[in-house]
Amino acid sequence: MALNNTYDARLVQQETAVGAGLQILLLALLGTAIGMGPAGWLTGLVFAVATWAVLSRALHRHRPRSFGPANRVTLGRATLVGGVTALVADSFQSSPPVTLFVGLTAVALILDGVDGKVARRTGTSTPLGARFDMEVDAFLILVLSVYVSMAHGPWVLLIGGMRYAFVAAARVWPWLNAPLPPSTARKTVAALQGVFLLLAASGLLPYALEFGVVATALGALVWSFGRDILWLLRTSRIEEVLLEDVRELVAG
Repeated sequence: MALNNTYDARLVQQETAVGAGLQILLLALLGTAIGMGPAGWLTGLVFAVATWAVLSRALHRHRPRSFGPANRVTLGRATLVGGVTALVADSFQSSPPVTLFVGLTAVALILDGVDGKVARRTGTSTPLGARFDMEVDAFLILVLSVYVSMAHGPWVLLIGGMRYAFVAAARVWPWLNAPLPPSTARKTVAALQGVFLLLAASGLLPYALEFGVVATALGALVWSFGRDILWLLRTSRIEEVLLEDVRELVAG
């Protein structure tokens, strides 16, 4: 298929290649600093390759005029998430330095509030950028939940897995794919997941308080998802009733 005049395939290759290169550079720095083992290296490299492949495919499909400054911020955040992922994989053999782990994760969480502002100020907000941002957020929460679960049990994995379970359920029940209305509460709960998990992972709190923080995060997330699912269910039933009324009118 011929490319249109507003899309440059070389730009896609350059941007995604730079991201993969930065990921490998970060892994090399981590490996040198802490002597990261094979599990960390392999996981980090798989993350880099997967991010490059998925992002390249998405850009080719959406064919944006430019990669955009906000996506560059998100790509930088994804690089940090790749480093955190490598550290978590390596932690099954040896615990990573707390300062390094907390530092990388904290910067990744802080940048979560930057890419959206950059997109709005530069007028470069796109559905692709929003999806890219959301997927990086979700994966970081999953990785953090894996790390915290090693100290508090597998129930913590519900925090990282809930969003993916929702996506899987939407394939079975299409009404879950309906757009949700904007919600400050939903955004707040989502943002607090990373903060609470990082606080629990930092080792700064007593075990009982860590447990309470993580339990609070999970409770808030269950409430948020439950509220949205009920809204979607009610909306789908209303639509079904309206469609049935229309069919009766047409038939009558």
